[in-house]
Order: sequence, then structure tokens, then C-alpha cells
Amino acid sequence: MADADEMLMDAALAEARAAGEAGEVPIGAVAVAAGEIVARGQNRVLRDCDPTAHAEMVAMRAAAQAIGNYRLLDCELYVTLEPCAMCAGAMIHARLRRLVYGAADPKAGAAGSVLEVLNHPRLNHQMEVTAGVLGAECGALLREFFRERR
Repeated sequence: MADADEMLMDAALAEARAAGEAGEVPIGAVAVAAGEIVARGQNRVLRDCDPTAHAEMVAMRAAAQAIGNYRLLDCELYVTLEPCAMCAGAMIHARLRRLVYGAADPKAGAAGSVLEVLNHPRLNHQMEVTAGVLGAECGALLREFFRERR
């Protein structure tokens, strides 16, 4: 599983790099069903003038269209950064089966770093969460992006 996770996180990293090249914060995501990528997403908040256009949201919207159901019951989402509260809430509503993320987000992470939105015991959906897959690479991409902007 680890090798497959790293391969799929590499695909999310490619999306993150593309977002960075477009001037967005370099965060990328891929949605996977039955081991195959069904949708890709990257941060598009600036390009779309949409505060909800985080990589995870873009990928989940595209995945729902690709599979024809807003419930992503059999899907996994690979994202380069721990999701924020908005994205974590959307993952719960979508009934995502599994989340895999790269770097932790000590400022806004909602999968345990700051908040525990995912798998909160009072919520009606629980999902498997795997943290730290290619975390060093994911974190380095973000640090370099912000370093260049200072």
C-alpha cells in the first residue's frame, strides 16, 4: 500500500506544482476509485475568484461528476497538505472512504493538527486517515513557495 500511496501522492504533488506555477498556493489533490485516478484538483482560489476552490474541493467536485454521485463512498483523496475545516467538512458530507495527506498544517489543519474535524466521535461518518505520505516533499514545496514571496 505504501508504494501505491507514494505514487498517488506524486500525482497530487504534480497538481500542486502546477498550482504554484499559476501563482496559487501549491496544494494539489487527486481522487482515486478502485486504484485509478478519477479526478484531479489544485488550488484555484485566485484564478476562479472562489474562496472554496481549495485543491480538495476541486478534486471532490470533479470526482462526483466523474462517478455520477456526490457520495464518494469508495473514493480515496490524496492531498499534499492536511485539510482545513471547510475541506474536512466536505469530506465528511461526501462520505469519503479514506484521506491520505502529505504535510501537516500547524496553522489550520483539521485532521488533528489544530482541529479534529475528521473522525470526531459525535459526527456520523468516520474515515481512514493516513498522514505524512511524502510529507517532507509536500512541506518543502510550500516552504519554498512562501520563501520566494517574502
